[in-house]
Amino acid sequence: MLAIIEAAGWPVWPLILASVVAVAIIIERAYSLRGREVAPSGLLVETIKAYQERGVTKELVTQLADGSPLGQIFATALKNAHNSREVMKESIEEAGRAVTHELDRFLTSLGTIASMAPLLGLFGTVVGMIEIFGAQTAGGTNPGQLAHGISIALYNTAFGLLIAIPAMIFYRYFRAKVGSLVVDMEQQAIKLVEIIQGDRK
Repeated sequence: MLAIIEAAGWPVWPLILASVVAVAIIIERAYSLRGREVAPSGLLVETIKAYQERGVTKELVTQLADGSPLGQIFATALKNAHNSREVMKESIEEAGRAVTHELDRFLTSLGTIASMAPLLGLFGTVVGMIEIFGAQTAGGTNPGQLAHGISIALYNTAFGLLIAIPAMIFYRYFRAKVGSLVVDMEQQAIKLVEIIQGDRK
């Protein structure tokens, strides 16, 4: 591996840094966007049961707010349970925007890496081409410098694509997952509002 890095030359180091950051973001988002962590199953039923038995209590609101993103939305809904349906929905939408922003954390960076990696690879290719042209001298061609230039050009292009393709795949996957989770949380929040307002049993 070290031999490949040496053959790729100094332009490969930004690509290595980008790959490390991309892997870290992918691992962090894969852990944070688990369904049971974002929108635990059964939380709506538990919240409704607690509300019907004890009403809105400080302990219930705190427990929900500290538990999960969906719990944060439910906590906001319960805080505004005494208000009209419209006020409840507005407060839930505000909480939902904050939760969505948190779920989208680092995804812009991952998308940037996916877009930037091929350009960094292209930069390495240009550096390699400069090395190749530099190998041409009046006395002939320097084989060592020519081979080094070709290595830089090809390895950096390959590294750029190798980083960009998985980064883009995971970026698209996480964006779709966030969208799905947000829709699910919206539907559950609407059910909670309708039950609190007496529109649904």
